[in-house]
Amino acid sequence: MLIIPAIDIRDGNCVMLQQGKIEDETIYSKDPVFMAKLWQMKGARRLHVVDLDGAFSGMPRNLEIIKKIRAAVDIPMEVGGGIRSIKAVETLIDIGVNYIILGTVVVYNPAILRQALDAYGDKIIVALDARDGKVAIGGWKDTTAVDAVELAQKMKAMKVAQILFTDINKDGMMAGPNLSALKTMAEESGVPILASGGVTTLEDIVALKALEPAGISGAIIGKALYTESIKLDEAIKSAQ
Repeated sequence: MLIIPAIDIRDGNCVMLQQGKIEDETIYSKDPVFMAKLWQMKGARRLHVVDLDGAFSGMPRNLEIIKKIRAAVDIPMEVGGGIRSIKAVETLIDIGVNYIILGTVVVYNPAILRQALDAYGDKIIVALDARDGKVAIGGWKDTTAVDAVELAQKMKAMKVAQILFTDINKDGMMAGPNLSALKTMAEESGVPILASGGVTTLEDIVALKALEPAGISGAIIGKALYTESIKLDEAIKSAQ
């Protein structure tokens, strides 16, 4: 199981939010590029980068920082946040981003997802961010009536290679992941799942590792790494 450190960028800083709320923001570093290099040095094999300004505005806002991260590290990186046009996807691919995360457009403009899948295949990750089982979009501001598991099943039919599933109620709360929702998502969709939201302790990683046969292929960790409630090398060891 892959352990993927998160780098969430807002106003040029590396930050963490609670449940996606700007008013619950903590700045952990003023240098996201340094954090990317640090996580690589500590053994990360992939980075999860989110353009929070992009997520809230609807278009990428931190391309220069993303370019600098890409130039600074050798490991694959996945990028999400405000990617709502095929042009935005192409721009990130041209920068050298390995995986593009699409969320909001999956719900309101699936034709863009189809275009991206046709052009880039396995490089496209679909983010399903759920609040009480329903998909949230627009930087998590709007909760839809779309059932997350049902949408995941549609992603399987579209041959999506990976789903990033976040339980918003768990995100940044340091209270453990929603294991039952993750297991259901993996089993019902049949698509490899990257688990996000609430991973706080090594015990959480061991519990997620136990769900690997069900389809949990990786875990994204943010706040727990920045507060050092988990050390990256220990997390990687627990996931192996």
